[in-house]
Amino acid sequence: MRLPFRRQRGVALPVMLIMLGVMLISSVYLLKASTSSTLATSNLAYEASLGKAVDLGLLTGFQWLNTTAAAAKTTLEADVPASSYVSTFAPGQSVSDPAFWVGAAAPFDDGAGNQVQFVIHRMCKFAGNYISVPNQNCMQTAPNTKSVSNVVALGASLASDAVVLAGLPQIHYIVTARIFGARGGNVVNQTVVMIGA
Repeated sequence: MRLPFRRQRGVALPVMLIMLGVMLISSVYLLKASTSSTLATSNLAYEASLGKAVDLGLLTGFQWLNTTAAAAKTTLEADVPASSYVSTFAPGQSVSDPAFWVGAAAPFDDGAGNQVQFVIHRMCKFAGNYISVPNQNCMQTAPNTKSVSNVVALGASLASDAVVLAGLPQIHYIVTARIFGARGGNVVNQTVVMIGA
C-alpha cells in the first residue's frame, strides 16, 4: 500500500535566512563598536602625548625667566619681545583671546611635527618697577619667613591691593604654552612662577 504524497513546505530555509541576517547585523555592530573603542583610545593617547609635548614650551619659558631673573631682575620690568616676555597682564583675558598671545614666540617644532608656542606674563598692571610706578598693581606673595622642624612654612598669600609683606615680595609670572598638533589637536598648559623682587 502506498502512502499519499505530502507536499513539503520548506520552513527551514526562511528561518535560516532570518538567523543569518541577525548574525550579520550583530557582527557589523560588534565590528563598529570595537572600531569606536580603538579610535577613542587612540585619541586619548594622542591628547596625552600633546599634553606632555606642550611642556616643552613651559620649560623653555621657565628657563628664560629663571636665567634672566638670576642675571638682572630689572630686565623683567619691561617687555622683551625677542624672548616672548610681556611685563603686564590683563586679568580679563583668557587663553582663547587673540590679545593674550600678543608678544608670544613664533611656534617652533618639537621634533614630532607639533608646533609649540609660549608667552610669559608678569602679573602686573603696568610695566616698570612694582613699587615706584604710580597705581602699580602686581600679584605678590610673602616670602617664606618661618621654619618649623627644619621645614620652611609657606608664606601667607596677600591680595595685590594690600601689600604688607615681611621682606621683599615674590612677584608672580605666568608661563603659558600651547601646541598645535599634527592631527589638529590643541592643548594649552600654564604654570605660575614666583620670583623674589
